[in-house]
Amino acid sequence: MTMVQMQSRPTGTAPVPRTVADAMEAAGPQVCDDMTVEVALSVMASARTGHLLVCDDDGVCTGLLTQAQLSAVRDSSVYTDRVQLRDILVDPRPFTSPMTTMAEAEHSMRYRRLDALPVVDEHGNALGVLALTR
Repeated sequence: MTMVQMQSRPTGTAPVPRTVADAMEAAGPQVCDDMTVEVALSVMASARTGHLLVCDDDGVCTGLLTQAQLSAVRDSSVYTDRVQLRDILVDPRPFTSPMTTMAEAEHSMRYRRLDALPVVDEHGNALGVLALTR
């Protein structure tokens, strides 16, 4: 018989910080960056979501676009029906890891004034979205 030594846990132990993985939503619709703005808006409307994750041909997440961003592009004077999502992702949004603490992610979102933040794995594949609740 092996003896197991039990240790009592001090009552003042700090809680383990929550991570992004604990709070993120499912990735939702992911679209390829060669999709046009009109098709992306249709996908967004069908999915009843306010954002789309944009991926390249290899499935690597390249950014997140909101309905407001897509509508602004469509309503601009330089818009044509050939504008692809990769054309408007000139400043891709930041990404976060599922292991990032919620405190760090919230700080980053507040600092950058983001409503949603893509969560990606070490290869850049989308795992989910950390979104502000309304």
